[in-house]
Amino acid sequence: MPHAGCLELTESALVHRVKETALALSELKASGVKLSLDDFGTGYSSLNYLRHFPFDTLKLDRSFISDVPATPHARTLARAIITLAHNLNLKVVAEGIETEEQQAFLRAHGCDEGQGYYLSAPLPPGRFFEFASAAASFPGEEDVGGSGVEVHELEAH
Repeated sequence: MPHAGCLELTESALVHRVKETALALSELKASGVKLSLDDFGTGYSSLNYLRHFPFDTLKLDRSFISDVPATPHARTLARAIITLAHNLNLKVVAEGIETEEQQAFLRAHGCDEGQGYYLSAPLPPGRFFEFASAAASFPGEEDVGGSGVEVHELEAH
């Protein structure tokens, strides 16, 4: 089935009418929409969301990344969340990567994708294609130069 876009939901959007929301999300997923749990670990954070909703991706909130790799607790939590998500067959996107050390740590521990100012500031559409072309030209890197650049359909800024 073709990919019909990606819908990102925050945990706070899931707290009411859980059964109805789970059914609606299952129907969206069946129609080809990818589902992403944004800002995981903040707000109403509940592991039940990972059990009840058909997510494809977990977006690890920047608050878990900011102290990586400097503090042991931050490293432990980031590794645990990445492992948990992968064991549930979820892709992991780390938000708020701001240093080379953070990116290296996340790559070493299997984080699938990343976002943050270390990789690039937000870009207007015309600049994005220029950036992606330049990043793809670096030898030995995967996907858009391994830069963590990604395109999300249906995402407005």
